[in-house]
Amino acid sequence: MQTERPVEKHYEAAPEIRDVKRTTCCVVGGGPGGAVMSLLLARAGVDVTLLEAHPDFDREFRGDTLHPSVMEIMDQLGLSGRLLELRHTELRTFTLQTASGPFTPVDLGRLDTKYPYITMMPQTSFLEFVTGEAQRYPNFRLVMGARVRDLVEEDGVVRGVRYEAEDGLHEVRAVLTIGADGRGSRVRRLAGFELVKTSPPMDVLWFKLPREKDDPEGIVGRIGRGHIAIMLDREDYWQAGYVIPKGTYPELRREGIEALHRGFAELIPEFADRIEHLKDWQQASLLSVESSRCPRWYRPGLLLIGDAAHVMSPVGGVGINYAIQDAVVAANVLSGPLGESQARLVDLEVRHLAAVQRRRELPTRLIQRAQALIQQQVLARALSSKELFAPPPLLRLLLRIPLVRTIPSRIVGFGFWPVRVKE
Repeated sequence: MQTERPVEKHYEAAPEIRDVKRTTCCVVGGGPGGAVMSLLLARAGVDVTLLEAHPDFDREFRGDTLHPSVMEIMDQLGLSGRLLELRHTELRTFTLQTASGPFTPVDLGRLDTKYPYITMMPQTSFLEFVTGEAQRYPNFRLVMGARVRDLVEEDGVVRGVRYEAEDGLHEVRAVLTIGADGRGSRVRRLAGFELVKTSPPMDVLWFKLPREKDDPEGIVGRIGRGHIAIMLDREDYWQAGYVIPKGTYPELRREGIEALHRGFAELIPEFADRIEHLKDWQQASLLSVESSRCPRWYRPGLLLIGDAAHVMSPVGGVGINYAIQDAVVAANVLSGPLGESQARLVDLEVRHLAAVQRRRELPTRLIQRAQALIQQQVLARALSSKELFAPPPLLRLLLRIPLVRTIPSRIVGFGFWPVRVKE
């Protein structure tokens, strides 16, 4: 009788943890939502550690739009004046050139606010400003180059994270861990949250084009002929976006960079000479447009905010602003309970985390629904047509009514449910 030999198993030794630090709240992700969340908690006296995976905040083609809602939040914090001392431009209208002439669906100048414009500011500058303000508080700690590897869990409760840095593996123990690490959130994956996805009908190629002193300011946009082109004023260059039907990027690449040149030049002929500066595909970055949200944003010891909880389409450029509004609501709800947990060494109750989702889920669902309608009724039709887009006459007529024409501006500027910082 032949006997089976036991299979020899080889175990890889677990990396040694260099140190274990304790804090009250560990925020993972140094984007706008995570940075503002950390500032608000530090301001409220809560011990907070912010972990950012990259060694700096400098990344190309990140959203650079601060809507009136964010500027009012900065004003409530007493920071708007100094923030506006940084280099920025102000965008008051969205105007598209269409087959029937210029079309302006959004005019922020009509809003009743101290900031009737979108502040166009490099996200790097904004994040450095916000984290710089947070560092004024001794209970705030920022760790750059901290790549989260695992969640620390005990009896079904998240107790913090383990992260890798250049000098090895570290552990942060926390009463609450906040996942603010964007659309590809590692915290979300580690926690086992599932996204409910939709499939918007487009992808976007982003690239830089040179800017000349006589160029117009703000945004230049065209819709139609099977593509959409947009150019965002970055003062010393244009951030150009070329919108293509979902999944057609491989076909476009096979046709060669000249196909991109031709399509872009047809839509914005006055910039036809600039597109020649795009020599190869390495100069472009593809954004796969997605819209999705988690049915549940929390579990004991863990909360997701921003794109980690709900991935936004770029329509309207509202993603940054919704992430920051999430942070404000979360800080309003959680600062008191976290302060009590910090003082009495008790766990944070799950009902407080549920309250954050309850207050933010409806505004998120509404804006995602509005984005989906625009994508389906306007963008999808434009991408499937070879003609230059013309807005429906009824829409033009409605936007002439004073009460109606402020609605798109209000939604873009503030969302469906404006928030305020709780004193």
